[in-house]
This record gives sequence, structure tokens and C-alpha cells, in this order.
Amino acid sequence: MDYETVDADAFGRSLRGIGLNLLVRDVQAECTFLAEVFGMCSHQVTADFAIVTYGNQVFQLHSDGTYHANPLLNLLPENPPRGAGLEIRLYDSDPDEAVQRAEAFGATVLQVATDKPHGLREAYILCADGYAWVPSRPKKLV
Repeated sequence: MDYETVDADAFGRSLRGIGLNLLVRDVQAECTFLAEVFGMCSHQVTADFAIVTYGNQVFQLHSDGTYHANPLLNLLPENPPRGAGLEIRLYDSDPDEAVQRAEAFGATVLQVATDKPHGLREAYILCADGYAWVPSRPKKLV
């Protein structure tokens, strides 16, 4: 599928499995963060919407204004962070590299890359909307 040219109807009909849609205050700023820190690609970026790809996976960003008739909008806190309690795990991203890029970007690093007992090395990085992005890789065997 060509994410640069697909229309909304065809894109919506193509979605399967579990979907991720993040409400953000600034779609373009979030796309820049995702590209700079995690190397993600954004498609059809406007002030209101973007299709984002991470490897062969796809998710969406929507601005608050696009949810004017959606009941979820009333649940968003007026003050950040918004994404409390949500971890977006990126199993194909090197956590050490992501932390370096996040620090250069000016993002908040909640936890530097750390080996965890569940077999992963991971870090916690917050975007401006307060979502916790967790780049993870299997720990190196010793």
C-alpha cells in the first residue's frame, strides 16, 4: 500500500488486528520526534493527521481537533502528561541509540537503557504529549 497516496476510505478498510491511534496536540512535532528518535516514517502529514510506519507496522496520529465529536476528547487532561500508563514498546529499536537521540532532541528520558530481568534491554522516553516510548532489544547473553 502506498501510504502517501491512499485515500481515507481505502486506508480505513485495510486496517486489521490491533490498531494504535494517538491523540496529540501537534501532529507535525510528534512526527519529527518519532523520526529523529526512532527513525519512523510519517506519511500524509497535515496539522490534523499522519500515518506513521515503524518497520512493517502502521499507526495513526490525530490532532485533538479531529476528535471534536468523539467522547474520548472529554477525557483528555488539560495539563500534560496525557499518556500516563501507556507504554508503546518498540522491540526493533536499540535503546542505547534511542536514548542518545532523545537527549539530543530534548525529549525526556525517564530511564536510560537498562538490562531487565525479563530478557530485554530497554529505555523509557517521553514525547511532548507524555506517551512512554520504550525501545527494547533482547539482552546480550553473557
